[in-house]
Amino acid sequence: MKVRNIELGEGRPKICVPLTGKTQKELIEQLDKMDGKPFDLVEWRVDFFEGVFDENAVVPMIHEIRKSLKDTPLLFTFRTKWEGGQREISPEAYERLNALAAQTGEVDLIDVELFRLPQMGAQMQEVLKKYNVKMAGSNHDFEKTPPAQEITRRLTMMMENGADIPKIAVMPRSSRDVLNLLEATLTFHERYPEVPVITMAMGGLGVISRMSGEIFGSAVTFGSVAAASAPGQIPTEKLDDILQTLHLNLEHSHQI
Repeated sequence: MKVRNIELGEGRPKICVPLTGKTQKELIEQLDKMDGKPFDLVEWRVDFFEGVFDENAVVPMIHEIRKSLKDTPLLFTFRTKWEGGQREISPEAYERLNALAAQTGEVDLIDVELFRLPQMGAQMQEVLKKYNVKMAGSNHDFEKTPPAQEITRRLTMMMENGADIPKIAVMPRSSRDVLNLLEATLTFHERYPEVPVITMAMGGLGVISRMSGEIFGSAVTFGSVAAASAPGQIPTEKLDDILQTLHLNLEHSHQI
């Protein structure tokens, strides 16, 4: 899947860096720190932003971020408190905010949480299609890791409800949980090879899942520059080195 200058689901996983500033000043400082760092796309976690419910603050900030990113793809995300985010939001405000972001023409992907998809999927799809924006479905479990079959079911449900890119993040309590996440990723990838999928196990136990996407099928991994948005994120320079090493070794193994 082509998004601006990158191809999601092809080659090594793409590195996404989160923007988590609370103010315009903090966001610009984070953008400055990204200069020269290795990454492929940026996620604006707008739920951290103090002016999130003010259109006159959100739209100029999107313009400012786009100006800084040039042609780097931008993912717009309001993570609700229910899914580990910073704030509560009504369904109406959530839909309005996402539509506002799409209408700027400067956002490439918009995150829509799984359990909101059935209610707003069709209408949101129309808005996103009009402005050529892709939908990333998402689901987060900060307490546990569901069984592999359930993870695959949720990813499939996102796709069936219009998500172009299904995404799930889980919290492992054991090595077996990490294996369940990886098994579910591979199962989904084998069933729907044309659909880019994003999966990760969070925390220290799950770090391996942030590196092994090219083996199991996860198209994007999240790395940190200024601040992490979830437990277990690796600084982008280290992550880039690891992904490149794995990629070269995989290429070599295919040639043997």
